[in-house]
Amino acid sequence: MKGKTPKTFAMLLLASALAITAGCGGSTASETPVDTGDTTSPMTITFFGADASPSWNKMQDAVGKEITKQTGITIEAEYDVNNGGDQKVALMAASGDYPDIIFPKGNLSKLVDAGAMIDLTDLIEEHAPNLKKIYGDQMNRLKYSLEDPAIYTIPTNMGVDNVAFDATGGFEIQQRVLKELGYPEVKTLQDYENVLKEYVAKHPTIDGQPTIPLTLNADDWKIMITVTNPAFQATGAPDDGEYYINPETYEAQLHYKRPEEKEYFRWLNHMYAEGLLDKDTFVQKDDQYKSKIASGRVLGLIDQEWNYQDGENALKAAGKDDATYAHFSVSLNEDIVDHTFQPTGFDGYGIGITTSAKDPVRIIKFFDWLASDEGQVLRNWGIEGEHYNVENGNRVIPDDIQDRKTNDNTAFTKETGIELYSIFSAKYGDGVKDPTGNYYTTRFPEQIVASYTPAEKETLKAYGITTWKEFFPSEEDLPLKPWGAAYNMPVPSDTDYNVTFQKTQDIVRKRIPEAILTKPENFDKVYDDFLAELDRAGAAEMEQQYTVWIKERVALWTGEDVK
Repeated sequence: MKGKTPKTFAMLLLASALAITAGCGGSTASETPVDTGDTTSPMTITFFGADASPSWNKMQDAVGKEITKQTGITIEAEYDVNNGGDQKVALMAASGDYPDIIFPKGNLSKLVDAGAMIDLTDLIEEHAPNLKKIYGDQMNRLKYSLEDPAIYTIPTNMGVDNVAFDATGGFEIQQRVLKELGYPEVKTLQDYENVLKEYVAKHPTIDGQPTIPLTLNADDWKIMITVTNPAFQATGAPDDGEYYINPETYEAQLHYKRPEEKEYFRWLNHMYAEGLLDKDTFVQKDDQYKSKIASGRVLGLIDQEWNYQDGENALKAAGKDDATYAHFSVSLNEDIVDHTFQPTGFDGYGIGITTSAKDPVRIIKFFDWLASDEGQVLRNWGIEGEHYNVENGNRVIPDDIQDRKTNDNTAFTKETGIELYSIFSAKYGDGVKDPTGNYYTTRFPEQIVASYTPAEKETLKAYGITTWKEFFPSEEDLPLKPWGAAYNMPVPSDTDYNVTFQKTQDIVRKRIPEAILTKPENFDKVYDDFLAELDRAGAAEMEQQYTVWIKERVALWTGEDVK
């Protein structure tokens, strides 16, 4: 990928000059951070996170208070609510006004090109033994690009050596629907459709309101999660964001161009024409979507649990656990192999330190403490004697605490802070054990099964499985992707690529709904016109540039000579 431009270097020199002239004690990219030796005195650091965090409680939860007690650090946080940080990060890059630390998600390149981020390489080497231990021989995967091998963020949204023990996405159906219909086989789109159609015919209303067979969340960027991403998932492609990457040639193309995906959107068009897809899908807001789920009248979803969890938590809190959702692997036809769990190796969005930070060394030491065994257990399990006990050397969650985690999760998280601080430092993933022989996280097979509601357990038993993941092909049967997850790859913000990409996104978000809502006899024309419009907007050239960056990432990570 492209490194800093001369313009960027000029901006960096200007920033340094201004900082020196003002007598600022902060650390710019051209200065060496000073180690004051302080790791415990009170200190407030500002933070911006590109994802929403509705349970954030200003560190007044149990875990937050303990973090402050142990480190002296208080985090003054701002979280984005809707657009994944796009507008806020762009504004920061333009103004030069940054928080001390930032989780920019997919907008890292804007900050790098603006000279906002500190290279963490030396800070990690000199002050962060726990981070070095966790990342181990995967440090190359933290580097920004071939031309600019600095480490600007440490990945925090994915645990190292993570093993996915459960499925939390896919095609969802309410437990009570499955039970009444005798737990039917659900493997294809036709199977899924048949279940919804049969149940709504028997129950046109639920609690006095019209039954909704299927609804999707198309509010802003979440259209990708429930409307467009399932097109590649149901047609046997892995998740690489807006692209399909040819595993043999590394050539990238917008995944919408795959003929099989056209058939997936044809199916959604059919579902709308049949009255099975919620007529409000493309006009409802995120809160309306979750409210419908909380009402218990939505039979099916195509979503990720984190995106609808508030609605499902409301069902659990109301004692409507039979209206929660089972997760299925569903494909266009039985010959397609679902690649949901195709391994990517370690890859992820991360948190970084900006040039506005006055004490980068103190901050990297803070990150390092959070990455210690003590810090990881605190973040994942909570406080011993309060949220878990140690019995015969094993960490055990008491039944009353587990019940709250399962049935009152939103309030529980806000009160305890458990799993609320994962974004702030590196961590081991599910399935990794600490030196005591216990798992670092609480997501391991026995605990996952314990966290299921009675209705979930009944459904799983009926299908003869123990977790939802058993409905999906195993990662052991799928090859490792040498480029990781393409959607995590930062791309330069100072090229024409981003302008073209935004044009294609605008087209997708307008034309895909049109294709789904049009009359079935018009679908082919609308979809073909959509693909042609993408190419007129420069999609082919954009795909060629993205292919180059994918190949460079493979070369950076593997040392492979990719042509």
